[in-house]
Amino acid sequence: MINVAILGAGIGRQHLTAFKKLDEEFHVSAVADKDAARIEEIRGDNDFIAMTDTQEALDDPEIDVIDVCLPPHLHVSVTLDALAAGKHVICEKPLATSMQDVDRIIEAALRAGKQVFPVFQYRWGPSLAQLRHLQREGLTGEVQTAALETHWSRGPDYYSVPWRGTWAGEQGGAVLGHAIHNHDLLMHLAGEIATVSAMTTTRVNPIETEDCAAISFCMNSGALCTSNITLGAAKDETRLRIVFENLTATSGLEPYAPGQPPWNFVARDPSMQRTIDDAIARAPGEPTGFEGFFTEVGKALRSEPNSAVTLRDGAASVGLVTAIYHAARTGERVSLPIRPDHPLYSGWMP
Repeated sequence: MINVAILGAGIGRQHLTAFKKLDEEFHVSAVADKDAARIEEIRGDNDFIAMTDTQEALDDPEIDVIDVCLPPHLHVSVTLDALAAGKHVICEKPLATSMQDVDRIIEAALRAGKQVFPVFQYRWGPSLAQLRHLQREGLTGEVQTAALETHWSRGPDYYSVPWRGTWAGEQGGAVLGHAIHNHDLLMHLAGEIATVSAMTTTRVNPIETEDCAAISFCMNSGALCTSNITLGAAKDETRLRIVFENLTATSGLEPYAPGQPPWNFVARDPSMQRTIDDAIARAPGEPTGFEGFFTEVGKALRSEPNSAVTLRDGAASVGLVTAIYHAARTGERVSLPIRPDHPLYSGWMP
């Protein structure tokens, strides 16, 4: 049994629900939040210890994993403290807001001999399992192009939380806090990104950070992809369309679990459609979202074959956000990866 302490009872509520479904592998031993009443709101029938000081969780020798669900500006310091305390770490996005801090985390994890799992739960769901199966079977061919739409609605209620919409508290806007999952999916399915061009603006809300963006990517493979982002849509919708050599894969509109609803997989050559449909029927199933994410974390901690999100994946995500902000501010096409001599290596805060 893997004992977990969840730090933060906000998004931590969803983590707790997923861990509960995996109670033969994980036990949530503690939930820490400075607001004790907030902890009790999510307790249900769980037997965890409530803590108002996160240090209590770090000091508990029975806890194996610290699950960081705190505001973004606390992610790096708490992750480093947890590693120093000899704990594995699960960290909500963003893992960090500079490549310098990512490198600090990598070094700390190596010193501690512990693993860090950045949270990218959008990777899991039956439709994405089907797409990965088609890729493994060699039926998709290479990615030619892809279009991502993160069209969500955020207004005054969302930004009533004081740290949201600020550089100091949220560390970024729609690029960092909303589209980051879809950008991870792009890299997961289409490979590494070579260069980025971007425009960002604030059009929807009276906030410091951006709430709209238009981004283009040139992948290492040569594929050309785009991402369109707004927090001013009528409702929350996510759509992904990936054009491969042999088929086009199109998601539904589910905003927070794009792998859950059925996708359309349409063969470019109609004579291949039956082969594609038969392969989809044979694809293995998998749980969606956090449940799928934590399932793979459990396998990694037991040293079993797994597809858990890695620290390298987290580094790629932070590097991409760095490149997007630099491209948007300078008008330059920015190359990846971000190296120590990059002007935003130590952070993108304005």
